[in-house]
Amino acid sequence: MKVYEALNWASSYLQEANRDNNAAELLLRHHMKLTRAQLFSESRKEVNEQIWLSFQSDVKEHAKGVPVQYMIGSESFYGRSFLVNQEVLIPRPETEELIEGILQRITTFNRELIVADIGTGSGAIAVTLSLENSNMNVYATDIAAESLKVAKENASQLGVEVTFLQGDLVQPLVESKLKFDVIVSNPPYIPIAEVDQLEVVVKDFEPRRALAGGEDGLDFYRRLASDLPQIMKEQFLIGVEIGVGQGEQVSTIFHNAFPLAQVEIVNDINGKDRMVFVQKNKTP
Repeated sequence: MKVYEALNWASSYLQEANRDNNAAELLLRHHMKLTRAQLFSESRKEVNEQIWLSFQSDVKEHAKGVPVQYMIGSESFYGRSFLVNQEVLIPRPETEELIEGILQRITTFNRELIVADIGTGSGAIAVTLSLENSNMNVYATDIAAESLKVAKENASQLGVEVTFLQGDLVQPLVESKLKFDVIVSNPPYIPIAEVDQLEVVVKDFEPRRALAGGEDGLDFYRRLASDLPQIMKEQFLIGVEIGVGQGEQVSTIFHNAFPLAQVEIVNDINGKDRMVFVQKNKTP
C-alpha cells in the first residue's frame, strides 16, 4: 500500500460515512510523522504495515464520529499547536477572531494589563494572549481540574506563565481580590434542547459542560454580567464569543450590567454575529 493509495482509500471511506475526507491526510501525516509537503513528495512511498493497520483503525474510528483532533492529540490555533483531549473543547477558528478583536482594542491601554480568560478549557485563549502581548499578566479559570491539567500543559509546552485558578466562572477571580483590565470568555452558549441536535463529532465526544448554556443558551452571559462589575477596573475591556443570533440579547445583558460602557456586536469572517465587546474608558 503506497501513500497515495492509503489516502484514496481513506478519503472514499470517510466520504461514504459523511465525514470530512481531509481527515485522511491529517491522520496519515500523524502516523507517518510527516509534514504536508513531505507527505505529498513521498506519495509513492510504501506505507509500513503497522502504520497502515493503525491508520485504518483511526479512519474507521473517525467515521464513527471520534474527532480527529482527539486521536492525534492536538489542534492548530493562532498558528500554534495545542494539546487537546476529551476533557476540553476543540479550539475553533472563530475564537481566533475573538483574540484578534481583543488585541486590536487594547491599544489604548498604555500599561501592563491584568487579564483573565474565564472557562479556559485547553488554555488556547489565555496562552495565545500571553504570547501575543508581553504586557499581559494572564489568569485563567476553569471549573474542571481535568481541563486545567491540559491548559497547564499547553502553557508549559509553549513557554508562557499563566496563573491557573480552579473554580466556577468569576468566583476564583473575586477571591483573588484583584481588579482586571481585560476579561475574555468563550462560555457554553448552546441551548440545552439543541445540544443533542449537534453533529456526532461534537455532541458525543466534546465535553457537554463546554457546550450547554442553559435553556436559552444565555445562562453564562447572565452570570458573567452579574459578577464582573465587582472585579473590573475603571477602564476595562470585556470580550465574549457568542452563538449565531445571540448578539442583541447578549448585548442587552451587558449593557444593563455596564450602562456607562460601549457595547459592540461584531460579526465573524462569515458575516455572522459572533462576538460582543464591552469597553469603558476612564472618566475624563
